[in-house]
Amino acid sequence: MYTLKKSLGQHFLKDENICRQIVDSLQAYPFSQLLEVGPGGGALTKYLIKLPEVDLRCVELDDEKVTWLLKTYPALEGKIIHKSVLDIDPPFEGPFTVVGNFPYNISTEILFKVLAWKDQIQTMVGMFQKEVAQRVAAKEGSKVYGVTSVLMQAHFQVDYLFEVDEEAFNPPPKVKSAVIRMKPLEQPVPTRSDKHLALLVKTAFQQRRKTLRNAVKSLFDPEKLQDDIFNKRAEQLSVADFAALTYTMR
Repeated sequence: MYTLKKSLGQHFLKDENICRQIVDSLQAYPFSQLLEVGPGGGALTKYLIKLPEVDLRCVELDDEKVTWLLKTYPALEGKIIHKSVLDIDPPFEGPFTVVGNFPYNISTEILFKVLAWKDQIQTMVGMFQKEVAQRVAAKEGSKVYGVTSVLMQAHFQVDYLFEVDEEAFNPPPKVKSAVIRMKPLEQPVPTRSDKHLALLVKTAFQQRRKTLRNAVKSLFDPEKLQDDIFNKRAEQLSVADFAALTYTMR
């Protein structure tokens, strides 16, 4: 068989109903190229390799899991990228979809990898720690609304699909989990640039208890800071509000 490695954040999905729910959620939108991140023990892989007319590739860092997957699923020969997902280039030419029971210790980094690939991503369906999933999907006014919420929602529609109990995994994690789906917006929120938006949002949320005027004063000329919107705190601004403000930054 194989061993579980805590250093890689491995918690393998064993609940077949959850596996099928994830694959069903994935199939809500058409795709022909699919990247599975962290196939591990093949819980999702065994369903994904059966999808008709889909070019499946898997990215897996763990040597032992790569050996086991190739032995168990010979159809994966030549389709496994033996690296960390954080270190790879887009695995396909043209559009592709991403799915995974993501390692929780790098799940936020994976989200930003997906963001970097946004021009090619068709859909992403992923399992995250519940708090991370809630953060990605949160709207303004929520206590968990923050940098990740704004930067992801500027480019993607985020659907919080369902929650998953600890007992669905081996070993059970100490946290609850949830599955989200991200679909690129047909019209991304207009912004001066991704770089300006990221700088504004990160600066604003670094001091989220302060009014925006005090938190981001280094980014705007004094006369711009007189606008009423700067009386608000970062968590009160919508994604569109942040995007609009990028046009008046220094």
